[in-house]
Amino acid sequence: SVPNNPLPFLVYKSAVDLAGAKDPAAAFEQCFAANGWGESWRNGIFDFVHYHSQIHEVLGIARGTATVRFGGNGGGVLEAAAGDAAVLPAGPGHQKLSASADLLVVGAYPPQGTYDLCRGSAAEHAKALATIPNVPAPKTDPLYGEDGPLVKLWAG
Repeated sequence: SVPNNPLPFLVYKSAVDLAGAKDPAAAFEQCFAANGWGESWRNGIFDFVHYHSQIHEVLGIARGTATVRFGGNGGGVLEAAAGDAAVLPAGPGHQKLSASADLLVVGAYPPQGTYDLCRGSAAEHAKALATIPNVPAPKTDPLYGEDGPLVKLWAG
């Protein structure tokens, strides 16, 4: 029910130094914005499997910890902590399995694409198989800019 994507899912452990940050979410927002990723939000991660079929997404852990499954029900589980970031190409399912009470996540998107929220219905899956391959690769990595790993790994 989750289409996933052949592009690699990226995990950056301790990507943003939050030591002494009065507003750790702002540190992620500023980093993402400086690298061309916007439409940022602050919240958590849904506790149900979902994916985005028309846009890529970055998730930065500003506070707390979370156990997150990536790739749908059969996917891998990642322990994420403050300072970590994950970049998902359009398609991979993600779901919070557990989290500390203080979890705060910052999400953002590249300028190309349209936000959607898919939960894995048959109709969504069929449409996603057509839309995911057409989502353009970002021109910048949300953490490391034009020369970041994402740009090299996702080059078509």
